[in-house]
Amino acid sequence: MYFEEARLESWMRDFYFDTDLDIGSSGVHPYSFADVRRLTGLNGTDLDAVTFGDSWTLGGPGIRHELADRFTSGRAERVMVTHGSSEAIFLSMTALLRPGDEVVVLDPVYQQLAGVAAAVGCTLRRWRLSFADEFRPDLAALRALVTVRTAMIVVNFPHNPTGVSLSPEQQRELVTIAEGAGAYLVWDAAFAEITYGREPLPDPGGWYARALTFGTFSKVYGLPGLRVGWCLARPETLERLAGVRDYVSLHLSPLIELIAERVVRNGDRFVAPRRDLATRNRALLAQWMAEHAADVQWVPPDGGVTAFVRFPHVGDGAEFCRRLATKHRVLLVPGECFGHPGFARLGFGGPRANLVEALDHLAGHLGEAHS
Repeated sequence: MYFEEARLESWMRDFYFDTDLDIGSSGVHPYSFADVRRLTGLNGTDLDAVTFGDSWTLGGPGIRHELADRFTSGRAERVMVTHGSSEAIFLSMTALLRPGDEVVVLDPVYQQLAGVAAAVGCTLRRWRLSFADEFRPDLAALRALVTVRTAMIVVNFPHNPTGVSLSPEQQRELVTIAEGAGAYLVWDAAFAEITYGREPLPDPGGWYARALTFGTFSKVYGLPGLRVGWCLARPETLERLAGVRDYVSLHLSPLIELIAERVVRNGDRFVAPRRDLATRNRALLAQWMAEHAADVQWVPPDGGVTAFVRFPHVGDGAEFCRRLATKHRVLLVPGECFGHPGFARLGFGGPRANLVEALDHLAGHLGEAHS
């Protein structure tokens, strides 16, 4: 397997720790361990009781049941706990795909959702989201991409980086297209619990047997450092993923699983405050975008905490973002990391004061670019 450079991760490695104001990341403001203990009631006695032996391949019973209660109507046999959703992506694609398979992926997209399939030797067929069409997914275009060789359709809604999503009717049509091809449907639901003016979309695995739904603590839960994710799928599918995990990571830490179990049990306490902040920040960003419409354009996101903004007068987007980081110490991710020069991923999930200050720097930087 040959993996191309993970452009987004490379950019973050270069600039994430060397900037002061983050409007490039795709998650909400992270919680501290003190916050976790306060919100869950986790105490020293609980921690002292942890034994550092092996855990279960699919995850400990406690965390699997909590995830099942929250997402699958209590069906714990459909839950696998993973090291972030990145492991779920890797396990799914290496277990279920073979060289020569066709895989339909969104474009733009989080690179790992396409890159692992490419490394397996699959042929990628790109379902493009166009700024001219406000990034709205065209299901007729998807139908034209799907063939008898389509083994998997990979989507993430609300979408990273644009923030667009589907209606419930469109989700059902998407499942119908996948079912007609007999293809696996990878439904990356990392941002599912933060939406604006609409209800979160359900796990399609509730009615389509070949669906795999991913989730993670890294986005709306504000706990990226725990590296906890999950895959929801039928038990036979999870067993195939477990066969790959036997060669990779074996299982999670019992300590991490205990913390994760308590977080999921109290999930609304973590998600609700960050959702409220994201809603207020989105309104603030909308006002800023209106004030700077001559220099930057956007499509307001349906969910998540990112927008894919366009700079019509900036020539080299990567250099623009690099200078923003080095001169103003503001993190912004260039569209080149998603294969789309001229755009940038702008994250608004952080503290409001930081967003205000970062947008002030961005406005000044746009002025400098003009001059």
